[in-house]
Amino acid sequence: ELPEENFVLEPLPRGTASAIGLTAVVLQKRDPQAVMSVLTADHFIADPELFRRILVAAHDVAQDDYLVTLGIHPTYPATGYGYIQQGEQIDTYDGLEVFKALRFREKPDRETAEQMLASADHAWNSGMFMWRVDRVMTEFERQMPELFAALTEIAAAWGTSEQEATVGRIWPQIKPETIDYGIMENAQQVAVIPAEGLGWNDVGSWDSFFDMLPTNEDGNILHCEQHINLDTRDSMVYADCDDRLIVTIGVKDLVIVDTGDVLMVCSKEHAQDVREAIKQLKEKDQTEYL
Repeated sequence: ELPEENFVLEPLPRGTASAIGLTAVVLQKRDPQAVMSVLTADHFIADPELFRRILVAAHDVAQDDYLVTLGIHPTYPATGYGYIQQGEQIDTYDGLEVFKALRFREKPDRETAEQMLASADHAWNSGMFMWRVDRVMTEFERQMPELFAALTEIAAAWGTSEQEATVGRIWPQIKPETIDYGIMENAQQVAVIPAEGLGWNDVGSWDSFFDMLPTNEDGNILHCEQHINLDTRDSMVYADCDDRLIVTIGVKDLVIVDTGDVLMVCSKEHAQDVREAIKQLKEKDQTEYL
């Protein structure tokens, strides 16, 4: 139901900084006073009504010249998430407390994650943001001047007959970078809203399904046509091939994924380390398995 002109598609992956920056300059051309929210398609939100309320509050905070991020209360020392250290309270918006963000810390090691969890002043970085487009573009100009120049040139051609050629010429030369490293870590005037009670989950690893999907009496999640279970507990078995039998005997806390050409077996504790396997496949030029 969305009009075609509302889709802004990056021709090549160049990180979240460039993708968000491109969207910001396109919005800015339409409305220089636009407020922009950055939301992620693979996030699970159990309470959408609370989510809408938080977004409305974030909009009001953004109008007060802040870059706003939503922080998630950490429940374990995750190494796959970034963290935000909360400072003093700024104010209350619609009954929601809003704090200054002191610093961002990307994907720490286990020891550091445990320290931040114990400190009780850190939140997981949800990767969801709200800001005025003119405000975030000021940060792009200050912190990422090369990207800012590229986006400015693209914006000048956007909506003209030169749009496709300009994007095709400039975009492949952009250095990939995330919004967290490129902008948020050293941004000025950053606020964080603790988004507790959302039932939020970043569906970025297989173990996250245990927080969202019902389990059977043995604590298992079974998504396969043919499975023989002998004393298997707190595990997940996923297969998208119906003619393959999977047998599990005397195992616990495992994630087993069978896609036909790839079989992955890992402990729930190390499910977020799948990215290391992906890295090795890319290095070995075995991307057909991704």
